[in-house]
Amino acid sequence: MSKGYRQGRMGEEIRRVMGEMLRRDIKDPRLTGFVSISAVEVTPDGSVATCYVTVLGSTEAEEPSPEEKEEVLSAFRSAKGAFKREIGRQIKMRRIPDLLFKLDTSMEYGRKMSRVLDRLGAGTDYEE
Repeated sequence: MSKGYRQGRMGEEIRRVMGEMLRRDIKDPRLTGFVSISAVEVTPDGSVATCYVTVLGSTEAEEPSPEEKEEVLSAFRSAKGAFKREIGRQIKMRRIPDLLFKLDTSMEYGRKMSRVLDRLGAGTDYEE
């Protein structure tokens, strides 16, 4: 079943508000570095919004440890009230959805696939 237009629009607005808050309002030291909200999926009834969090290492080669990722998730969970308050202030809706936070592993999966392809010799060399 496809995602409805309203849920997609609401998810993007929630993502926008949370991104602004990460840049200017949230001062939690666990959220320093490369942390972002990559996507927000809202249930059809609007009661729950699943926020996918991307955590990157300080350098491209360095990946954050599982402990660092869990620290970031716990920081988001502890700031849930502030996020909900700001979402309610900026977005006019009857009911503010409950926020769930999950790690977005798509970047890690992409890097893994890239390494596998490199090992197989299927690099980016294209013959014409």
